[in-house]
Amino acid sequence: WLDNMLGIRATANLNIAELNYQFEMVDDPNGLRDRIVEYNAVRNRARMVAGYCWPWNSKKDKKAMDIVFPEYDFGMQWNLMQDGMLWIISPESVNQIGCIHTCQGLEVDYVGVIIGPDMVIRNGQWVCRPEYRASSDKSVHGMKSLMKRDPHKGQEMANLIIKNTYRTLMTRGMKGCYVYCVDEELRKWMKKSMSILFNIFFGITFLKYLTRTKP
Repeated sequence: WLDNMLGIRATANLNIAELNYQFEMVDDPNGLRDRIVEYNAVRNRARMVAGYCWPWNSKKDKKAMDIVFPEYDFGMQWNLMQDGMLWIISPESVNQIGCIHTCQGLEVDYVGVIIGPDMVIRNGQWVCRPEYRASSDKSVHGMKSLMKRDPHKGQEMANLIIKNTYRTLMTRGMKGCYVYCVDEELRKWMKKSMSILFNIFFGITFLKYLTRTKP
């Protein structure tokens, strides 16, 4: 379903309404954080992650915030460097945000994902923008020069890297995934798309119920 939604590859999985899985859009980052903190209180199995679109200011200044949304009075740091791959099990890391380089291969019960400005929707089409990635993100190093040499190949590579980044982030939660999109148009598009698919699924389910053959 996620591959289909992100346009990575077409699949027949048009919805996840029939699964016992929570996938929801959140309207602001504070709501996302509150949800994750609430779930984490149960068994330390909920974490926040984000696209690598913000510089790691706290690496040099321990008091500096990294992912900041002034309009929401929101500020959080990337995960502590000394924790490494253990950040996902460290109790205090619920107050931090992980990135693609520290969460691959790791799973939690619930994950909260911040989609940064590097992936948006314009006129119903996905647009991946590597220029919005932090300069310290090694996965897009050389992308700018490639875009200049071969714009088509460069954009294909950017689409592959960025879409798969978010696919990885949004599949870390085994029971649920909550998503906040920085881009308002993307936020509205995802909410509308999920609502349409949800209604289609239950319409088909109800039709099957009405036309079922009685034993």
